[in-house]
Amino acid sequence: MHYVDISAAVHARAGLGRYSERLAQALIEAQPDRFALFYNQGKDGRFPGTLPSTTPSRSVQFGYKPWRMAVLLGQAAHLPFNRLVPDAQLFHSTEHLLMPLRGVPTVLTVHDLIYKLFPAYHKKLNYWYLNLAMPLFCRRADAIIAVSQASKRDLVRYYDVDPGKIHVVYEAASSVFQQPAVTRIAQVRQQYQLPERFLIHISTIEPRKNLSRLLDALKVLRRQIPDLSLVLAGGKGWLYDDFFAKIEADGLSGVVRPLGWVPDDDLPAVIAAADLAVQPSLYEGFGLPILEHMACGQVVAASNSSSHPEVGGDAAAYYDPTNTDEMAAVIGRLLADKEEYRHRQQLSLRQASKFSWQRAAQESIAIYDQLLGQSSQ
Repeated sequence: MHYVDISAAVHARAGLGRYSERLAQALIEAQPDRFALFYNQGKDGRFPGTLPSTTPSRSVQFGYKPWRMAVLLGQAAHLPFNRLVPDAQLFHSTEHLLMPLRGVPTVLTVHDLIYKLFPAYHKKLNYWYLNLAMPLFCRRADAIIAVSQASKRDLVRYYDVDPGKIHVVYEAASSVFQQPAVTRIAQVRQQYQLPERFLIHISTIEPRKNLSRLLDALKVLRRQIPDLSLVLAGGKGWLYDDFFAKIEADGLSGVVRPLGWVPDDDLPAVIAAADLAVQPSLYEGFGLPILEHMACGQVVAASNSSSHPEVGGDAAAYYDPTNTDEMAAVIGRLLADKEEYRHRQQLSLRQASKFSWQRAAQESIAIYDQLLGQSSQ
């Protein structure tokens, strides 16, 4: 069997969870008899309802940290874990944790090297672990899938990984992200008591999302548009206390609306109800929210950093994420210029349609086939 590790989806870990769930779903749809699932159940893990329960699966039941340490020590000591997946012919880890296996080709998806580029924005233990483990995992993997050219460049630059070993396979927005009906937008607007005019930002709240500068840009914009608000959809990540303290200190408590986690059923209408989507992040391995916004017919003003221009193409409007005035100017222009907004809206729908999980699955399968061809020679 060809195993796909869906542990991130079982524990609903933000973007990593979405990636592993959607890729596994597309792989099983493409070749149902080929794939099996592996996951660490942990204490409170839940098997994703979107994946068929009939798919063969194997699991372990460790705490998150003990399992990570066991995998790292196993790799360091060359102790194979084959008994956990005795029928494995190939193993694909969809997060930054590669189980040691002997005689089985392995694929590792690398989403980003944020811990390396922005160490101050990571919890100390997580930074220590990834800094130690990732170079080893990258060496041991037979093939690496990078989710963007930007992540591939970082792997080559920081870990001296052979570029020929790295394959770029793009993510995609889920099929739930579509242009919602006007009635649905009105319903969600009332349900969440959304402001009349607002910017929408989707992400886990953490320092590299650059939301403090977005607050500064919002203050500049409100001089021209006094009723403009900011709505945040997404959970709290880490090191977010300073951001919420800044909201208070800047007198923006009634202007910034954190909705917390919003169900996928409601998210497209929340996105479409906004005047504009903003993604000011300093660094993204892929930047999936850009595609999610675009698939809903929303225009995006994004930072010009890392993978954003790859994902947004000509449809998004870009700014330097460290320049608050430029950020405010680009956002303000899109809010004022209805003609440019409508043009970018059409480009956005076209851009989102270029990406699909079916394509990601086919490209991943081609990598598996290439590996298996090499190992049988």
